[in-house]
Amino acid sequence: MKILRLPQQIADIVYTITGILFCGFALKSFLVPNQFFDGGVTGVSLLLHEIYHFNIAYVIVIVNLPFILMGAYQVNKTFALKTLAAVIGLGICLLVVPFPQVTTDKLLVSIFGGVFMGIGVGLAMRGGSALDGIEVLALYTGKRISFTISEIILGINIVIFLIAAFHLGLPTALYSILTYYTASRTINFVVEGLEEYTGVTIISGQSEEIKERLVMELGRGITVYKGERGFLKESFDISNPVDIVFTVVTRLEVSRLRNMVHEIDNKAFVFTSSIKEAAGGVLKRRARH
Repeated sequence: MKILRLPQQIADIVYTITGILFCGFALKSFLVPNQFFDGGVTGVSLLLHEIYHFNIAYVIVIVNLPFILMGAYQVNKTFALKTLAAVIGLGICLLVVPFPQVTTDKLLVSIFGGVFMGIGVGLAMRGGSALDGIEVLALYTGKRISFTISEIILGINIVIFLIAAFHLGLPTALYSILTYYTASRTINFVVEGLEEYTGVTIISGQSEEIKERLVMELGRGITVYKGERGFLKESFDISNPVDIVFTVVTRLEVSRLRNMVHEIDNKAFVFTSSIKEAAGGVLKRRARH
């Protein structure tokens, strides 16, 4: 088991506690008083609370327990213990912290309830734990059936929102879908941040100047593949050797890079791809998540 240094442990604890407070605020000040839902395990917990009137603090802990056990086998025991502590912390937060109801406006509830929930879950993920076990279930199920993790999560959430529509009406279910979408986008932003990396591939006849400016002007590391360009319909037998340049930049640098390349060769073929995690090389240092 990898032992984290003390500053890293403290950062994980701060992230997790802050995430718990944000989730508690989203639930007690927005979602629960207005009978709104989220997706995943939190959505199941909110459904049980609304249908059977169980205390949400207890329900959210109990419903997460099977997924925490799955996490011990699918991820590792450290993750499972952190998640257990985080979920219990969320239950305690819901019991003892007197968050006030902020608004009854349905649009505000659906958007800002999702934003605060997403911030909370994302911060907990940065701290190495999870406040919603749905992805653990998807990971477990995905190894046994042919569906992807995203498809499994989507299927589970469709069932949740259909049940919500049946018991509480279609408008509430539709607003809750907006809450889920807002939360999921916020989670992505919190976890990846503005420094989310993007891979950029450039194919151009002016590759020498592009390589030089990428390294000397933008300070980027590059990888060069040897390829051929041409093979057009009207001249399929004609091709030329070309250096295919690949580099990794942050999301904020993509526009600058694209403008630079088109300044050199406005016919250059440039395409990008999202990169979930990158380390090493000459990448800018990022804070540990």
